[in-house]
Amino acid sequence: MIVGIDIGGSTTDAVILEDGEFHVVTIEANDPVAAAAGALGKLVEQYGIDLNQVERVAATGAGSRALGERLLGRQIVKVSEFTAIGVGGTSLAGKQRALVVSLGTGTAIVSVNGEKIDHTGGTGVGGGTLLGLSKHILGVSSIDTLEAMASRGDLRRVDLKVGDIAGGPIGDLPAGTTAANFGKIRADATPEDKALAIINMIVEVIGVLSLANARACGQEDIVLTGKITRIFRFMQKIRRLEFMFGRGFVIPDHADYATAIGAARTAARM
Repeated sequence: MIVGIDIGGSTTDAVILEDGEFHVVTIEANDPVAAAAGALGKLVEQYGIDLNQVERVAATGAGSRALGERLLGRQIVKVSEFTAIGVGGTSLAGKQRALVVSLGTGTAIVSVNGEKIDHTGGTGVGGGTLLGLSKHILGVSSIDTLEAMASRGDLRRVDLKVGDIAGGPIGDLPAGTTAANFGKIRADATPEDKALAIINMIVEVIGVLSLANARACGQEDIVLTGKITRIFRFMQKIRRLEFMFGRGFVIPDHADYATAIGAARTAARM
């Protein structure tokens, strides 16, 4: 049995793949060694697994560099985060080729072509940005609260659209395309409007960057993984996520734990 652990900037995920089933836990801890040990301990305790059944721990993420050779007596295999992202995203989506975008504290983008995995880009805009702006502008530190507020928001009081400038579409850009996020914020903009505008800005920045990378890499499918895939789902749910660039966004089941899953699956091949 192999445990995959992804030690990120905000949270640490641990997963066991067993007979096609996923057992997962998430913990928050600042120290990467404590986080990894805590996640492994919580995983075996929560699912009634004997620690001796764990053959190896596949560790990935920025914090994995702080780990030694063993964790709670189990051998550690370190897996490149980009490899884990690519393997996790494509395996969950059932694809051999795709652009995989990992939405965590920041955003990482990798292109997968079979066994070839390349890091093609990324951005510091991610979950850390979302929560930082929400706390600073609205005093909100919960994504659930932010989504509830955003569901009642109106972007017309915050964002500048192409139609506001040109009076209609420009070329293949519809009039409703964002020309400037927060570029038309009005005095009567409500906290709910601002909540929606924050989410919309994060989604648009990551979405447009992902599309540009997909075009450059010749990828047709974009697989979204990571904790803040939920804001993409939210925007789809309220029908405000529309990209007219001929690429498909896929959010597979268990996308939240894709990197940890990718680490475990990579280690299983070693």
